[in-house]
Amino acid sequence: MKYKISNEKLSLMIQSEGGEMNSITGNGTEYLWQGNADFWDGQAPNLFPYVGRMTDQSYTYMGNRYQMDIHGFVKDRDLAVEDQGSDYIIFRLDSDEGTIQQYPFTFTYLISYRLKGSDIEISYEVINRDNKTMYFGIGGHPGFCVPNRKGERFTDYALKFQKDVHPVRIGFSPSCFVDGTKTPFELDEGNALKLRHDLFDQDAIVLEDTGDTVTLQNKKKEDVLSLTFPDMHYLGIWHTPKRKAPYVCLEPWASLPSSQGIVEELSTQENLISLDEGKTYINEWRIHIF
Repeated sequence: MKYKISNEKLSLMIQSEGGEMNSITGNGTEYLWQGNADFWDGQAPNLFPYVGRMTDQSYTYMGNRYQMDIHGFVKDRDLAVEDQGSDYIIFRLDSDEGTIQQYPFTFTYLISYRLKGSDIEISYEVINRDNKTMYFGIGGHPGFCVPNRKGERFTDYALKFQKDVHPVRIGFSPSCFVDGTKTPFELDEGNALKLRHDLFDQDAIVLEDTGDTVTLQNKKKEDVLSLTFPDMHYLGIWHTPKRKAPYVCLEPWASLPSSQGIVEELSTQENLISLDEGKTYINEWRIHIF
């Protein structure tokens, strides 16, 4: 089912499946990628309890092996509406037999969307209802229309980073697993990354040390939209490899995929979040439309 929230600046459509955004409109403009199977039929999946791929689609925990698809299972589940008003909505997923087969923890997962002026405030909340520590990854995967206006091209756009930021690229293998390397990622003049389709010929660019804000700019260096993600340590930038896809995904991640060729032990994988029994984890990020 789809739900709509709005205020004087923005209108946001969200579906209950995965709690995924379907539309962001303001000033008569659609900002969110509308999905196209020729390129990518997703729009803005929410990633939990894992980000990216697992070697052999599996991991181990306490001597047992479990299977999980790319980016976890929230994207494929129908979430309940916990609360809703004219300018906000909260979705909820509680662990059940289906989730425990993939992920042996008892939890509640909440995602909320709130409109405040020209901002979309997004909050992930995870409550550990188990009698043991939970280990998980979490993040977002929104795609945005590029170009955003008629008569423009993908290459007219750039991603602007904050001043004095020096991103580092996380090395990935050809099959998109972490390979253990890190290299400085050179930006263009003015701390910008000019968009080109061939940037993604080897799949996603995943960066750390990006600062907490990235801004999409058009050819006139006008700001189109920005993401602010103070508690996400990584930023993925992606579109379908080796295609002239008319969108770019800006993906704030709190964790990374598995290492190349390693079936990870969940309790010891580096960069995952650990949440003690009875505790709550909250991570908030924001989309601003200019």
